[in-house]
Amino acid sequence: MIALFTIAKVATAQTVNGKITDNSQVPMPNASVSLLNAKDSSLKKINAADKEGNFLFEHIAAGKYILMATSIGYAKTYSAVFEYDSISSITQHLIIDKSTVQMTGVVVTAKRPPIEMKAGKTVVNVDGQPTNAGLNVLEILEKSPGVSVDADGNVSLQGKGGVMILIDDKPTYLSGTQLAAYLKSIQASGLNQIEIMTSPPAKYDAEGGSGVINIKTKKGTIKGFNGNLDLNYIQGLYPKYNGGANLNYRNNKLNIFGSYNGGVWESLGTMAINRNFYKDGAYSDSSAQITNRKNDNEWHNTRVGMDYYFTDNDVAGIVIRGGISEWEEIIKVYQTCTARIKRSVPFWHHKETIRGVRKISILMEITSIHSIR
Repeated sequence: MIALFTIAKVATAQTVNGKITDNSQVPMPNASVSLLNAKDSSLKKINAADKEGNFLFEHIAAGKYILMATSIGYAKTYSAVFEYDSISSITQHLIIDKSTVQMTGVVVTAKRPPIEMKAGKTVVNVDGQPTNAGLNVLEILEKSPGVSVDADGNVSLQGKGGVMILIDDKPTYLSGTQLAAYLKSIQASGLNQIEIMTSPPAKYDAEGGSGVINIKTKKGTIKGFNGNLDLNYIQGLYPKYNGGANLNYRNNKLNIFGSYNGGVWESLGTMAINRNFYKDGAYSDSSAQITNRKNDNEWHNTRVGMDYYFTDNDVAGIVIRGGISEWEEIIKVYQTCTARIKRSVPFWHHKETIRGVRKISILMEITSIHSIR
């Protein structure tokens, strides 16, 4: 259905925000709201409404968008197409209706919502959003509430850098380009949840003052032997392909698990800058600069581990992770002369910079006996 909506522009903010209610104007807390590109309906960002039904998207590029609101037991609701200029704020009111689908003789399977608001944190259920298939952690974080990722792969939370990144509650001990390359190498197929904490608990205060993101990987809970295999291929200007496998064996006391994922990722970014020079109010000269930035990344990661359950509430375990990743960036800058270089015919100056990282890592984690009540 098409939602009833209102649009307002406010010059003091740079957000897409609004409120979700039902037909009786009752707020819809925890309803999921997605920001979609109007051109192809691809997901740009996803969030969840607060207890008053309010939602907010920040750091959004200018463009044409659609909002989609969903909640369990309610029909999907879409706004009309709107244009956001990244200078003013846009506010929308979405109204959702109860689902009218009649079900007879249907087996209902519980499905987690894409976003959950819990005490002190926002939880992203990776499997709850079908468009996450084939993506890596960095691409999923780009779409997550309050998270921004810049062109170099640096992660910020609500505009603040220095975010602490954890994998299964353990620090990564990486930063900068190494952390970005590592996050690109972790595929959605091996993930369970991403926990986003803007005001983390006291135990993270020393290193997580700007916020904490905890990436939780999958562990099998089904008894016996089980596993899955996935292969993904995406064609853009360059091909991107990845694949992996997850295996798990569990009985009453013992859980043994292992996984592998690997792939190749390439990208190209181009930036053009044209400058005009004036002297005494009159045009005197100009210059142009074109920067081409090409990234190549190849990775292979593996993980094996074991948990032993002494009781239903106490467990000890060990995990060994290993990985090889290679990242290379080639930056080519072409620019013309400026007025300070007197030539009758402009010429192009070319500069090339190559930088890269090759990383081999092995990490062993031992989990002490603890209560999981």
